[in-house]
Amino acid sequence: MRKIAFLALIAFAITISAHGNPLWLRNSVISPDGSEVAFTYKGNIFTIPVNGGRAKQITSHSSHDTRPVWSPDGSKIAFASNRDGGFDVYTILKDGSSVKRITSHSANEYPEAFISNDRLLFSTYIQPDVRSQQFPSGMFTQLYEVDMEGNRPTLFSPLHFESISIKGNEMLYTDKKGYEDEWRKHHTSSVTRDVWHYDITSKKHRKLTNFKGENRNGVWSADGKSFYYLSEEDGSFNVYKSNIDGGNATKITNFKNHPVRFLSIDKNDNLSFSFDGELYYMKKGETPKKINIEIVADDFERDLKQQTISSGARSIAISPNGKEIAFVARGDVFVTSVEFSTTKQITDTPEQERDVHFSPDGKSLVYSSERNDTWNIYKTELTRKDDKYFVYARELKETKLTDTATPSFQPLFSPDGKEIAYLENRSEIKVLNLKSNKSRTVMEGKYNYSYSDGDQWFQWSPDSKWILSDYIDTGGWNNKDVALIKVDGSEKITNLTLSGYNDVRAKWVLDGDAILFFSDRAGFRSHGSWGAENDAYLMFLTQDSHDNFNLNKEERELKKELDKEKEKEEKKDKEKDKEKKKDTNKDSDSKEDSVKTPKELKFELDNRRHRVTRLTRHSSNMADAHLNKEGTKLYYLTRFEKGYDLWEQDFLENSTKLISKD
Repeated sequence: MRKIAFLALIAFAITISAHGNPLWLRNSVISPDGSEVAFTYKGNIFTIPVNGGRAKQITSHSSHDTRPVWSPDGSKIAFASNRDGGFDVYTILKDGSSVKRITSHSANEYPEAFISNDRLLFSTYIQPDVRSQQFPSGMFTQLYEVDMEGNRPTLFSPLHFESISIKGNEMLYTDKKGYEDEWRKHHTSSVTRDVWHYDITSKKHRKLTNFKGENRNGVWSADGKSFYYLSEEDGSFNVYKSNIDGGNATKITNFKNHPVRFLSIDKNDNLSFSFDGELYYMKKGETPKKINIEIVADDFERDLKQQTISSGARSIAISPNGKEIAFVARGDVFVTSVEFSTTKQITDTPEQERDVHFSPDGKSLVYSSERNDTWNIYKTELTRKDDKYFVYARELKETKLTDTATPSFQPLFSPDGKEIAYLENRSEIKVLNLKSNKSRTVMEGKYNYSYSDGDQWFQWSPDSKWILSDYIDTGGWNNKDVALIKVDGSEKITNLTLSGYNDVRAKWVLDGDAILFFSDRAGFRSHGSWGAENDAYLMFLTQDSHDNFNLNKEERELKKELDKEKEKEEKKDKEKDKEKKKDTNKDSDSKEDSVKTPKELKFELDNRRHRVTRLTRHSSNMADAHLNKEGTKLYYLTRFEKGYDLWEQDFLENSTKLISKD
């Protein structure tokens, strides 16, 4: 596929000369002596006295500098920066001088805590240790130790440690049990975080918190007999204090509506943290006070930046005439010419758009947009009769098609252009009639499960009367089937596959007489819910389609000749009928001839399970597949090594060959 290039104008923040009370200051950490707080802002590291004032810029590189960590004596700061490619660990003196690179591995590395003034712990994912019982995923990092000269690091622990606080030979850390967005609020599940105690000498771990929600970011008190931490035990994240045995937890702060983040402590039990994007200082025994900050810095980013973007397009759709491509890039909808570089921006909103799709006549686009905090369906159409293409359109009109309180997205025009199918509340399939502007449910949400955006699949039939969809029946969410849905609701949903395996992403082929789907029934099975290998299969919905597909090359040629003779006879009959009606209803006949109505699909479902054919010869990690109109060749994308390659399966020649390698 050719690369799509277009020009986009992107507005950036206005240059800051003297900005008071800047928001969204992150990764704040108070110095050991309690005199100042280091934090990150717009990719640079600053320090600010705890009493407020003008912040001092410590780093001013064009790269992203983040996660500052103070050395025990407060003389230097370790931080992560991608100035040399991936994120590595650097140190800098607190006056902003003497930057030194400490790590140099190609994996991302982030500083966690100083063991002493000359030794540092950092986290990275290089290779799981043989002793580790954690799931082998990059989200579970290992902990390494390195000196300030940048010599070869040594493995400190194969386990994942977050938010480390060290006192002598003892550590407090936050665990990570599984995947969950670290910024998610009010989360309760089996993978919520807890604060743990680790004895470096005995290598023993002990859990200190037991609230079923989030507990994190433990820091030692000065006497080592207690610790402070953040918890959502009473709603939003607030600061709590507990004995080191995990008992007698006391709530220290009482912030509402927003979470407290980035808790840190000095040698005298004075605390620093952020709340609602601003920094706070809490002297021992007193109430928290906001740190008033003024940032004076040379913001080298231009107000307006022109970029040529040649990658990152999503939700690609081809117009019915094949001359335009609609796509989503950087959250907006664009349409580009196939033959020329002309590109037109369709939406220009601060909110995100996705799921773009052309109408059958090519004069409208539907897409999802997350406006006013909720996903809904929108349509943009050509309004001038003489405008034939979006890329050259002089006037466009946008209409909001749905107005739901729950998310509505992933719209698809029916082939006749009269209705739009879409998802509501992530998994319920609904159909919107464009004439009446009324929606109806064709499959309830209980028959599907959405884990992440874009994981649902459904497709209209060529005659606009049926929908194919993934379907949870008896096999559970990770062993789906294929559902056949009558969109007018006149028939019950039919489970087409009923295999006990994972059968998904069915699409109509052979003019609607068969479906192509993917299944793991012949390849490696899932290990839990991942790792399966798939094949492409055909299910024939009529006996004739099954018989025609299995014709050999000679039989196909003979059938082609017979079909031509039949077409000639039918054409003669039509001509005779035209002559008879010529004088009575000429205009009506002309109009009927110009409209091509797809055939109404009729299915023979009783023996469908005996009309299933495996198309691919090798089970693999398949991305997609396409069967040509004649049903003689299958083109598919799959991965055996690093990238996805394009393959061709020729059924008449009984051959499989590689067409293009990634």
